[in-house]
Amino acid sequence: MIDNSTHTLINKQTKELAFKLYEFDTIAHFDHVQRLNYYSLIWIKKGNGESIIDFNTYQYKSNYLFALTPYQPFLFTPESQTKGIIIHFHPDFFCIHKHHNEIACNGVLFNNIYDFPFVELNESTAVTFDMILQEMFKDIQENDIAMNESVLSYLKLFLINGARLKASLHPKIEKPNIEENFIVQRLKDLIEENYKTKHSPKDYAEELHISAKALAKIAKTYFNKTLTTLISERIIIEAKRELYLTNKSIREIGLELGYDDEFYFSRFFKKNTDVSPSRYRKTVGFNKLNLT
Repeated sequence: MIDNSTHTLINKQTKELAFKLYEFDTIAHFDHVQRLNYYSLIWIKKGNGESIIDFNTYQYKSNYLFALTPYQPFLFTPESQTKGIIIHFHPDFFCIHKHHNEIACNGVLFNNIYDFPFVELNESTAVTFDMILQEMFKDIQENDIAMNESVLSYLKLFLINGARLKASLHPKIEKPNIEENFIVQRLKDLIEENYKTKHSPKDYAEELHISAKALAKIAKTYFNKTLTTLISERIIIEAKRELYLTNKSIREIGLELGYDDEFYFSRFFKKNTDVSPSRYRKTVGFNKLNLT
């Protein structure tokens, strides 16, 4: 089923949004906190202002592409008229976790707790995006029988080009303090290796042979986040992945992530996402389609 006025594809099984593509000439409808149960790609083609994502503040300008995950809180406050294009897609339409090897955007465009949730487009990528989006609009409007597969192919191209551009911008210009650069990289490695078992900033400070206060300062300087937030975000990313991709119970997922108490884990998840694990699975997870 297609709504041509808003270029929307509806999942026939769930009757919910699968994919939506539209242009906007004002971003005022995002002036309060959004928590959407699908992925969002927001391309600011013209304008500037302020964005708040995961309660961190970023300035935006023309040709910024924001990549947001389900239930990731965000809002935009424009300082000038802001125009652009938005793509929403539900994980049931395209799952970045299942297609990671194919698209390689997970951990680059999406779910990158160590980097900004946006990338500034260069002229070449902007031209490529315009071409891809024109074909998307065309296919949806023509309502071709193979339209879903065609739109999905163009979405993949969009994600591949966006991820490739963002990846090419690394490594970032490093701070002049070589010792701190080493600590930052080692901290990232330690979080990736131990987030399931080590939840306290003190654990990482001890591993790095540095005071908790000094490590907290470094984390804030390099990531603009507290160390507790970094650890929590990494746990939540894995919890979301497990809730979507597996049939494991919430208790099993909590145990694997180092939480013996299912209710404590559920409270932790809700505190960080504003929804319970069961609600997340119901509205985002494929479980409702495959376990009937």
